[in-house]
Amino acid sequence: MRAVVVGNRDGLDPGFVGNHLRARGFRFTEAHREHPADWPDLAGVDLVLTLGSEWHVYRSDTAALVAAEVAFVRDVVARQVPLLGICFGAQVMAQALGGEVARAVEPEIGWYEPVLAPGAPAAAAGPWMEWHDDVFTVPEGFDVLATTPAGPQLVAGRRAVGTQFHPEATETMVRDWIEHGGAEQCRARGGDPDRLLAETRANTTRSRPAAESLVDWFLQHTAATG
Repeated sequence: MRAVVVGNRDGLDPGFVGNHLRARGFRFTEAHREHPADWPDLAGVDLVLTLGSEWHVYRSDTAALVAAEVAFVRDVVARQVPLLGICFGAQVMAQALGGEVARAVEPEIGWYEPVLAPGAPAAAAGPWMEWHDDVFTVPEGFDVLATTPAGPQLVAGRRAVGTQFHPEATETMVRDWIEHGGAEQCRARGGDPDRLLAETRANTTRSRPAAESLVDWFLQHTAATG
């Protein structure tokens, strides 16, 4: 089965989510956000995964590239290709389908356990890595299945699911985020990068199987609502 994974050129790692999708038989084609003209055609694509980013949907310096991804997401949804958007990917999905993205009142960095709504998969309880400055409003036709005080964390439409949290996050990924500017972000919000990494080391023993269960739920949900 064919899957397209959309992400920034220097951060295109689908982590636990990608590993489990590969185990389920998916073969990935990469699509770099910086070069939308090179993205593959959707003909024959069975799944699209859009990852997080340091970008912001509303920033003018990346507006043309975000617009290209918005158009791509609308095409994915129109073709009824299953779509899983993570963090920035979920924000782009919301923007594409009628929601809005804005600066969060309380940005989140660290490990959180969302509050689940009725009907949410049990795996969504986490704990999950959160690393975001922005939040999104929920497009029409989507259900909110998990929240934190910052906003929606898991939303689901017919063939599209978005997570504000990072189910893909491995210890290696979080260490890389910390080493490339994240330590300063963490300290600016009163956090301790060393403690965050230690918490990551402990929590990924739970988040990895939870991410695998969440992927399985996503595949079942999008198949059932197709």
